[in-house]
Amino acid sequence: MTGRIGSLLPRRAMQQLLDLLYPPRCAGCQRSGHVLCPSCLAQVPLLTSICQRCSAPLAPGGICSSCQSAPLKLSGMRAVSAYQEPLRSYIHALKYDGNTRLAQPLGTLLIQAYRTLGIRAGAIVPVPLHSERFRQRGYNHAALLARVCAAQVGLPLFENMLIRHRATLSQVGLKPWERQQNVQGAFSCSPAFANGQLHGRTILLIDDVSTTSFTLEACAAPLFAAGAAYVYGLVLARPLF
Repeated sequence: MTGRIGSLLPRRAMQQLLDLLYPPRCAGCQRSGHVLCPSCLAQVPLLTSICQRCSAPLAPGGICSSCQSAPLKLSGMRAVSAYQEPLRSYIHALKYDGNTRLAQPLGTLLIQAYRTLGIRAGAIVPVPLHSERFRQRGYNHAALLARVCAAQVGLPLFENMLIRHRATLSQVGLKPWERQQNVQGAFSCSPAFANGQLHGRTILLIDDVSTTSFTLEACAAPLFAAGAAYVYGLVLARPLF
């Protein structure tokens, strides 16, 4: 019966109908009525005193020693918060537990951080999954977040600008040098945007977590090669070392 109704209604209307029949429960407090209630969302502490290039904890307005000695191969990177509770559980639920509706409130957090960057991006691009990983999971969590961001700020979204042409291991548990080798050369720009098609443009990359920035840097490399003037990274969380 649900399948027949779903074939007659647009996806958004179908979701609204399901929410009426089966109200969502907050991923934090489990109360009915919200995917993530305002109270639980407010408990995510925003990073404030951070490095202006990589979002590492630092005195306001400064550049951390890591960025001074080995600058990011990005124009800049901003994280919403530290990779700790409760945000860590929300990211896990979105990424691994299939709670895709969490993309809406978490994407709103990303936009709040984007506005602190003080930039005007010309396009939003999610970090892509390899086709094999996409088939296993059924969706790209970064793309879901990017859709929310693009809709809220009115920027064009290009989900196919980047291609992950080589399957990589999960970065979790790898040493820093292993992380770098794991993603090096794993991404390419799709033919439609290669060969200088991005000349002078500012691109905003979206992902969930950045530990070493190596994945974002690997994504930025082909975008710069295609002519992008600036490539920024925007993520929900980064570990506090």
